[in-house]
Amino acid sequence: MGMTMTQKILAAHANLASVEAGQLIEAKLDLVLGNDITSPVAIHEMDKMKVNGVFDKDKIALVPDHFVPNKDIKSAEHCKCVREFAKKNDITNYFEVGQMGIEHALLPEKGLTVAGDVIIGADSHTCTYGAVGAFSTGVGSTDMAAGMATGMAWFKVPSAIKFVLKNKPAKWVSGKDIILHIIGKIGVDGALYKSMEFTGDGIQYLTMDDRFTIANMAIEAGGKNGIFPVDDLCLEYIKEHSNRQPVIYEADADAIYDEVIEIDLSALRPTVAYPHLPENTKTIDEAVKDDLAIDQVVIGSCTNGRMDDLRIAASILKGKKVAEGMRLIVIPGTQKIYLDAMEEGLIRTFIEAGGVVSTPTCGPCLGGYMGILAENERCVSTTNRNFVGRMGHISSEIYLASPAVAAASAIAGKIADPETV
Repeated sequence: MGMTMTQKILAAHANLASVEAGQLIEAKLDLVLGNDITSPVAIHEMDKMKVNGVFDKDKIALVPDHFVPNKDIKSAEHCKCVREFAKKNDITNYFEVGQMGIEHALLPEKGLTVAGDVIIGADSHTCTYGAVGAFSTGVGSTDMAAGMATGMAWFKVPSAIKFVLKNKPAKWVSGKDIILHIIGKIGVDGALYKSMEFTGDGIQYLTMDDRFTIANMAIEAGGKNGIFPVDDLCLEYIKEHSNRQPVIYEADADAIYDEVIEIDLSALRPTVAYPHLPENTKTIDEAVKDDLAIDQVVIGSCTNGRMDDLRIAASILKGKKVAEGMRLIVIPGTQKIYLDAMEEGLIRTFIEAGGVVSTPTCGPCLGGYMGILAENERCVSTTNRNFVGRMGHISSEIYLASPAVAAASAIAGKIADPETV
């Protein structure tokens, strides 16, 4: 019986010749990730285990990013806990303020995630690293603690859905539009505990940033992970960022999939997810007709805070001004992205357009800070979730969109087509 790409990676890390969907395995870990919210819980669980240190100081990454720089005393205490743990255990990949970034943008940039890895993180969007051909998935803080202590984790081998991406997308259609379209098509539980495996000739037209975005939001369809094949572009990215040798796995020709779904990328339009679920999607053509006034636009997050995202937004905002009363918040994903955007003049473009630019943080995405919504306010956001109260008041509304749609909406003061501003 053939195996999917994900199943092959898991089999190798479990030291098994083969695995099948539903099988329980114990697999070796290449990286364990935690942030300032989830790591303290894991650290306290490790204290209960009474273990003597971590399994490998080089295979743990601790990234304070949700409430950093500290927004209040509680967040400062959380970060202090992580900082002291990192120092005590001589953690190599601890990223303090000044070096930190949004974790899922930072780790690939630092070369800590490569093809063939098995990665767990106490953050649901750890599935991002499937873009580089790794099996990566979110876990709870207790599992993170066990992973840091032993370097192992238990998994139920997932079954898979194969997404065949065909043809070339139009100019303003990005990875965000593709994954929103897919979630709108299959629903927020359409891939529940399944591997979302992307293939097809359309992948050649997707940048690495597009792929990170798509893999990042696999969890929004209920997926265990999202994963892309390792092509020349992926290998070039890994070589540029990492000294580690990737291990390439390919699905068998007779691999079993629960379903095969074909997506014609050339037929897609920019897509917006309406409140209060990522599956509640409309095309930009439908959304524009609703003529919805917007109070705030956020461009950033682990989904869309990378260089391609900022370049696209800046290309639309350049020489223009945001609508009167509009709050535009731009958050580069890492310090390097911030510097690169500065050197390219993108930061100037955002500020001259009437926006503000923040240090890297998850902040507004989870209703933390740097962009909380008041009662009845509407926000177009490039983040990944639009649940009730996600960014603030329970009566506020979040509309998920690409950087292009977000930038156009900031100018128009309402949801807008990038082609028309």
